[in-house]
Amino acid sequence: MTITHLVTHSGGFHADELLSSVVLTGLFPHAELKRSRDPRWLAPAADRIIFDVGGDHDPARQIFDHHQRPSPLRDDGQPLSSFGLIWAHYGRAYLEALDVPARGIEDIHSAFDTSFVLPIDLLDNGAMQPSVAGLLSVLTLPALFESLKPVFDDPSPTADDDAFFKALPIARSFVEAFIGNLAAKGRAEGMVLDAIARAGASPILELPMGMPYRSALEKAGADHMLFVVMPRGRDWTLNGIKLSDDTFDQRADLPAAWAGLTDAALEEASGVKGAKFCHNARFIAVASSREAILQMADLAVKAAG
Repeated sequence: MTITHLVTHSGGFHADELLSSVVLTGLFPHAELKRSRDPRWLAPAADRIIFDVGGDHDPARQIFDHHQRPSPLRDDGQPLSSFGLIWAHYGRAYLEALDVPARGIEDIHSAFDTSFVLPIDLLDNGAMQPSVAGLLSVLTLPALFESLKPVFDDPSPTADDDAFFKALPIARSFVEAFIGNLAAKGRAEGMVLDAIARAGASPILELPMGMPYRSALEKAGADHMLFVVMPRGRDWTLNGIKLSDDTFDQRADLPAAWAGLTDAALEEASGVKGAKFCHNARFIAVASSREAILQMADLAVKAAG
């Protein structure tokens, strides 16, 4: 039977049922999203999905609550919110609806679960406190969603529903953007791995455009590579490779003699016609042509040796 209603509780809302609503309304765009505590709506039926309310977790009957005892847990014992339950059951179909290629669905489903869904589950169940974010705790996604709830003295009888439906497209934009970035990282990884294979033993990796590349370098075990070159608009860049996301230290720095120089001064210091800029911190240089940037890359490799 066709799903005609998506049912969650009325009143105040939290991030888990809001984000669950993003997934379900994306997957069932013609179904009505109903916020109610009326027992008639909370009775399982073939034409509805009930979530974050109802006192049961039974995918066969399309009910996904986590407030009952015993509450549903992940395989590792961590608690699930309605978002985790909905993502586990409907997440792959949702990714298909977003046109994520079949070959990437499992990886993206897992990555989104780990980096986006799990923190919502933990916060909603009190297994993690917002204070772990320190001063940024008021800027976490759940806290920002909370800020969209009506103020305590809003007299409108529909204030909670109005706020929920106002927050829904905002939540959708974050979910879709996050998934879009995961998909893009997957595409970039494939392109970088191909470029690594083409480069062979060379310490210079040439990419066809700007893209994330460090994770692919680690995956390929390409520890011999020291610099990355790529086009940027009409120019070309020569980039150092950071050792990790937690440091600015690089596998190799650009030559000290280039630091902070531009145009004619950099051309003189490097001996490369078309050299345009080198950052004072020696992590990026710019040239006007591919030929020029490859010359600078060769010089940087020799200096690093």
